[in-house]
Amino acid sequence: MRYLGLCFDHMHMGDLLRLVADTPGCSIAGIYDPDITKMTAAIDTHSIPENRVFTDLHTALTEAGADAAIVCSTTAEHANVTVAAFDAGLHVICEKPFAANVADADRMIAASIAANRTLAINWPLAWYPPHITTQRLIADGAIGDVLEVHFYDGNRGPLRHLADKVEVSENEAAEMKRTSWWYDPARGGGSLLDYLGYGTTLGTWFLNGREPLTVTAITDNLDAKSVDEHAVVVCRYATGLSKFETRWGTFTDPWTIQPQPKCGFVVVGSGGTISSYDYEEYVVIQTIEHPVPTQVPVDTLTAPMRNIIEHFDATAASPESLHAPLTPRICRIGQKIVDLAAASAAAGRTLDYV
Repeated sequence: MRYLGLCFDHMHMGDLLRLVADTPGCSIAGIYDPDITKMTAAIDTHSIPENRVFTDLHTALTEAGADAAIVCSTTAEHANVTVAAFDAGLHVICEKPFAANVADADRMIAASIAANRTLAINWPLAWYPPHITTQRLIADGAIGDVLEVHFYDGNRGPLRHLADKVEVSENEAAEMKRTSWWYDPARGGGSLLDYLGYGTTLGTWFLNGREPLTVTAITDNLDAKSVDEHAVVVCRYATGLSKFETRWGTFTDPWTIQPQPKCGFVVVGSGGTISSYDYEEYVVIQTIEHPVPTQVPVDTLTAPMRNIIEHFDATAASPESLHAPLTPRICRIGQKIVDLAAASAAAGRTLDYV
């Protein structure tokens, strides 16, 4: 398919355009952002001609000749940009998180259905071999029924790196913080909205679509004018308690050196446990039969399961084949937990999942 990149507010747009360029048969139909300076690096990297660079959304949608859109707007604008793409007849990959809230997520789902086009929410963690291996082991019955999921993840901060994990100095990041949407609560900033959906969405996948009974959250920000950089969320399920923790300000970035606590998941089942940490080449499993923790090499991923672009290109016409943690059904549960967590932190009390 031909992909149209919409908005450069999220640094992952650079990664996704690179995947388009590297995937046989795929091409960049065009790119859009109201601020042309945000697109300079992409224009240079991919030699995008001037007539494929747009600063007006309607023009981009009608003149690029695209089959699918990649949405990397601010979280608050996900629904507006995604709905516009569906109205133009495009399939949509929306970069995580799903939306600013469940109401916006439902707008996106409804627009997808009305247009008869596929919606996928891309969670980069969903392509990590340890987590795919963990789900395979769960599906194989290796640890029995999943009872709990424990998640800790984040990085040194969203302004400490650019596309392809290019590092930004601490001083440069501090300067950008004053104007960045990442640190603006009105535009969907904060570690909870940035990272919690990873844990609650993949956690829902590990839990086979199970929904919690209650949600309790606490964050480190002291007032509504600031955003959190650390959040702890506890979900009570019929099977027990699960914990989802987000952190901007880890000691190191996990893609360079795993910090402590380590970033990733620990899954507890009725017959064993699995630890699945980001970027590692193995998962560690315990079972009733073999209680000593044992390293299991991660699965070797093959097409079309190596990345979002080759997978979406193969499945957009048959969305029932979409990788489960990218589907609106699983992502909506994750989004609802995120909404309730934000509300719980603001209210200072546990909320029912209703």
